[in-house]
Amino acid sequence: MPDERYDDNDRLKLEVASSQEIILDDDGDLLLTRRNDKNRRYLNYGFIIRHNITSSLGNVGLQVWRAAMVLTDFVLHKSLTSSDFNDIIALELGAGTGLVGIALARVARTVFITDRGMEVLGNCAANVELNSDLLKFREPSIYIRELDWKETWPPNLQTCDFSSQPRTRYSWASSEIQEAERATLLLAADVIYSDELTDSFFSILERLMAWGSEKVLYLALEKRYNFSLEELDVVANGYAHFRSLLKDGEEYGGHGDTMLPRFVGELINLGQIPQYIREYERGKDLEIWKITYCSTRLK
Repeated sequence: MPDERYDDNDRLKLEVASSQEIILDDDGDLLLTRRNDKNRRYLNYGFIIRHNITSSLGNVGLQVWRAAMVLTDFVLHKSLTSSDFNDIIALELGAGTGLVGIALARVARTVFITDRGMEVLGNCAANVELNSDLLKFREPSIYIRELDWKETWPPNLQTCDFSSQPRTRYSWASSEIQEAERATLLLAADVIYSDELTDSFFSILERLMAWGSEKVLYLALEKRYNFSLEELDVVANGYAHFRSLLKDGEEYGGHGDTMLPRFVGELINLGQIPQYIREYERGKDLEIWKITYCSTRLK
């Protein structure tokens, strides 16, 4: 049955289209437009995302944020111009409405879309269903699962026999945890806006990236500015703390370096990423970071 809390005004129709032809050579490199090229590829479709127009702090996952849109642009561009995301296992952290994971599911083998709270997870599931016919997901290619960053990884397995909390449709199975640990790609959008949340995010990120296969994280954020009485200046909340947890690749001495942080960050040039989704303005405050983890494996 339809959810009476949502109507057509709460469904964001994201039209994905390229203003010009995207043309690749045999190696997958981007070329200028040519006529009669057999390798021409076009983007012309859309997503329908059920969301809230506004949200309280406790329900930010029910709203579509600009960082999710720019990360979706990045995923679409990588999918269009390379095979890097083809047939991979991926995990999205703090997925919110699930937009980024849904876009990735067009080419990935398995995508775990994770967040916390039954309302947010239920909305993710509804959005997967809204777009399943359009994107022709290969079942079961998308899993909606609860992941609380304040808890440890791997998540606790819940069963009706051994836990006071019964298993829900968003609980993890042991086989799913094993598959998630084989993921090579992690995605996150708009998860940096308080130091406490950032610390929780990087804590579980360290566990995820230290276990299983080697992983890379693409993280999109929007710098939000507020006046700070402590600094007596306008500052971006949480951004400085986020940057303090990263090292530049040139600063890191390798696996023998015991100095923290062990996360290496590289800022992606958004000027090289076309804007396929037209329903937002990028501005100068959106960023995408490529983040890797350098350490000996946990045993």
